[in-house]
Amino acid sequence: MHPGQQPPRPPAQPYPAPAYPGTGHWPAVPAAPHPAQAQQAGRTLAAQAEAYPYHRRPVYRPRLRWVASPPPGAWPRRRPAVREPYLGPPSYPVPPRWGFPNLVWRRPTAVPGTASDAVRPIDRIPVLSRSLVVVLWAFVVLATVAAGAEIWRYVLLVQSRESALSTSVVSFSDAFVVTAGLLTTILSLLPAGLSIWWLLVARLAAADELGEAPSRPQWQVLVGVLVPVVNLPMALSVVGELEHAVLRRSRAARPKPSRLVLVWWGAWLLNWVLLAVTIYWRFRDGVQALADSVVLIALTDLSAAGLAAVTALLVRQFSELLMPITGPKLRELRVLRVEGAPTPSRPARPATAPR
Repeated sequence: MHPGQQPPRPPAQPYPAPAYPGTGHWPAVPAAPHPAQAQQAGRTLAAQAEAYPYHRRPVYRPRLRWVASPPPGAWPRRRPAVREPYLGPPSYPVPPRWGFPNLVWRRPTAVPGTASDAVRPIDRIPVLSRSLVVVLWAFVVLATVAAGAEIWRYVLLVQSRESALSTSVVSFSDAFVVTAGLLTTILSLLPAGLSIWWLLVARLAAADELGEAPSRPQWQVLVGVLVPVVNLPMALSVVGELEHAVLRRSRAARPKPSRLVLVWWGAWLLNWVLLAVTIYWRFRDGVQALADSVVLIALTDLSAAGLAAVTALLVRQFSELLMPITGPKLRELRVLRVEGAPTPSRPARPATAPR
């Protein structure tokens, strides 16, 4: 052995064979010896030369896996759920503290910042049409009352030619005429403004239903309705185009106004003509001119009431055509018999088919 050379290691001992071949089980670990015997054995082992390093001895561990499972019948069986009878809605001795939040109704698709929160023109038609119809019928009543006040004044003028009139009756008649005339003139702006608003919204709603752009821009509609003299023929075109779009007709076809639209246009022309004649007649001098102006004002009020009534009917009909049909307006139909239908052809029945 040369200096610096390590002594050779002893050959590795093989693992001991299992005590029970074929089973893979190792022998049981013997019991711990008595302390005196362990001390004597330790002296004997210390005197002998160790053939294998103690810290390099292999550790033999049994490859066992213990699995514990409860025996059958150890766990209690589940009882089948008994279906209880329905005893009605729940009741509480006090109001429960849970529930839906106390909020107003909101649109489920109204998301701020998106296109869903914008109100479509078709959604404004029901509320706008109901409000407009109520205002128009209220104006009809007011204009009729104003016309009645003018007619009463004319009757008093006729009676004053042959006899003297009571001062209180004349004063009351003058106050009645002035009050009714001012209210009719001032409140006529409300139905006029609402009618124009409804007209613009209805045109957009009809165009959206057709999937097309409106037939004419908004400024042309405003000019054709508001500008005097121009609005006389243009009003028929605007309302006729609206009816054409509301009925879902093709734009290639020429609009044909219905009888209701023609009646409305006639009331429109009559009202504007009487208004122009009345304004012109009021500038004339003389007693007869004053008496004639009273009659013209009464006719103008009556024509305004008629125009408002026909406009209310027109607005209601167009709004119902724009909106979908509701349930109460549908009639349940039942087939009673079929007349003039061809006899259906049926194949011959096989003899083996069951009856």
